[in-house]
Amino acid sequence: MKWEAGQALVLQELHEPMAQERGVRLLLLRDDLTHPILPGNKWRKLKYNLLEARRLGHHTLLTFGGAYSNHLAAVAAAGKLTGLHTIGVVRGEELGNGPANALNPTLDQAVADGMQLLYLDRATYRRKQEPAVLANLLQQTGPAYIIPEGGSNALALPGCAELVTELRSQTAFDYLCVACGTGGTLAGLLTGLHGTEEAVGVAALKGGEFLRAEIDALTQATTGQIFANYDLQTAYHAGGYARFSPELLAFIQGFQERHGVLLDPLYTGKLLWGVLDLLTKGYFAPGSTVVAIHTGGLQGWAGFRQRFGNRSGWWPEESSFSL
Repeated sequence: MKWEAGQALVLQELHEPMAQERGVRLLLLRDDLTHPILPGNKWRKLKYNLLEARRLGHHTLLTFGGAYSNHLAAVAAAGKLTGLHTIGVVRGEELGNGPANALNPTLDQAVADGMQLLYLDRATYRRKQEPAVLANLLQQTGPAYIIPEGGSNALALPGCAELVTELRSQTAFDYLCVACGTGGTLAGLLTGLHGTEEAVGVAALKGGEFLRAEIDALTQATTGQIFANYDLQTAYHAGGYARFSPELLAFIQGFQERHGVLLDPLYTGKLLWGVLDLLTKGYFAPGSTVVAIHTGGLQGWAGFRQRFGNRSGWWPEESSFSL
């Protein structure tokens, strides 16, 4: 399939005063640049799921997400690239009932990429993994290869593990830091690290301690192992999933001004906000190399702009993010 990323990893050194003061080399891994349409961890998590769907003879992918989901956008784009039909099951009430109530930018692009949208009320959506709910969906849609919300399953892990191999070919490092929504990317990185370097996950949602069990279950199912070489930071959620604070927006603005890199407010903004705060607290050992992963997600800015306008002050220029 001609959809895989072809560009080598880009490592950008971040000259932050606190890193220099602590004697830490801080790098940003620009995984957001490795694919023009499926940037970052999304294509890595989908890679082996798409191959498996083809192997099983499926022509349709069915997956789940919120109305502004990076994952839904990615699956729709992957379907367009591979010729697979895609169905997105959206949490909440239907959008787009006429010109006055148009789809949001994320779903609008998903539809443009050929995705069929279905909607589940929030109570039913919480039960989406139950066999009866899945059976009812498949009765409506016909046979489909099911990818879980966020794309995190056993087949997502090998694609994420490949990032570790690519990174090691370019530099030695001591810590690998990533934002966590469902825990699948961090779990995949752990299988690639094989218990050596440390991984640090920064939870993007409030009460993210439950992600430990999710991560351990994924690595156990994939490799038969539970890894101890990781830490989960849960204090940098900025109010919860898909929420942000003026402080977070100010941090993202300052980061872009200093480094010329736009972060998103759901994942990578919280990740770098957390990493730099951990630097001030002496979390990383002096003399170590810390790599933070930019996993993409910039399409989410269009939805934030639509929902909140200029009510929260600074917003990035529209030309600096795309769907």
